[in-house]
Amino acid sequence: MTGLSLKNCRPAKIFVRATNWIGDGVMMTPALGVIREAFPDAEIVVAANPLVAQLFSGHPWCDRVMVYDAAGRHRGVNGLWRFSQEVRAERFDLAILLQKAFKAALLAFLAGIPERIGFATDGRGLLLTGRTRLTAAIRSLHHSRHYLEMLKAFGIEGSVSDLELHLSDGERTCADALLGGGDWLVLNPGAAYGSAKRWYPERFAEVGDRLAQERGMRVVIVGGPGEKEIGRDIAAAMTRPPVNLVGQTSVREMMAVIARGRLVVTNDSGPMHVAAAFGVPIVAIFGPTDHTTTYPWCERYRIVRSEEECAPCCKRTCPIDHRCMKNVTADDVVAAANTLLGGSRGGDENGI
Repeated sequence: MTGLSLKNCRPAKIFVRATNWIGDGVMMTPALGVIREAFPDAEIVVAANPLVAQLFSGHPWCDRVMVYDAAGRHRGVNGLWRFSQEVRAERFDLAILLQKAFKAALLAFLAGIPERIGFATDGRGLLLTGRTRLTAAIRSLHHSRHYLEMLKAFGIEGSVSDLELHLSDGERTCADALLGGGDWLVLNPGAAYGSAKRWYPERFAEVGDRLAQERGMRVVIVGGPGEKEIGRDIAAAMTRPPVNLVGQTSVREMMAVIARGRLVVTNDSGPMHVAAAFGVPIVAIFGPTDHTTTYPWCERYRIVRSEEECAPCCKRTCPIDHRCMKNVTADDVVAAANTLLGGSRGGDENGI
């Protein structure tokens, strides 16, 4: 690590580069809370892509959001330069790069931000004025702790530990009006990272039907625009028609629907972490990803997975027979759901 310490630093404006995935964006919120706690008088501006930016709209731990649209108006080298000059015009004192990519450091460097701190990953160390290693010990921690450990290396510490998202009263009212009363089971069958993380639509449908029948729950399906076919397949396979909102909501509308849920059944994905931030009980189905570092950071959850020699492989698509997901049954998921609905709490009972 460089000798830079920000313990007694008093920056007026702080640029925080967020991660590019919704789940990672949620998991960085404790770090954002620590930044706010450490620098209560600073203006904190989060830079994020159009989807992740929605997580921080109206969030009390940042003052503004700058949208970095690398797939749109900030596309390519010219777009990166254009955005860096927009950032330069803001005259930030400090860049905190929670995103671990080279481009995040290059952006802050081109923007002329005098202090730039982050993990020395992706060959970007020379672009940082303060850098620290992402060690094996840090990698073994829950992903949300990575960002806190990075801040700690520079003397930035605080009491915030939990994930935190916020909704307006109006957003909650809209979700209530859309769904109506009763206990809602939220099914989240998608996963942006790749098909290997996705459990099977017909099994989600079976879980939805069984919990609707046995628990009197109503079912709503959520997901992104690229998951519409999965949502249709689940809805078609269910005997009790669900509310299918896949591809029909913004990120913030999805957040409000999830917050309204009594239980979420989900793959390892961004909406899983959204549910954790709102304290909604979660049954999380894990296959190729590492449940020991990305499990829901909340009190009430159950992980359902099959012990396989090849898992976790962290591959986007399965090169063999997808056994890590095939061997997870609807019975397994319903049993986990019934345990949570019966009031069991976290800790070792969650299978971690």
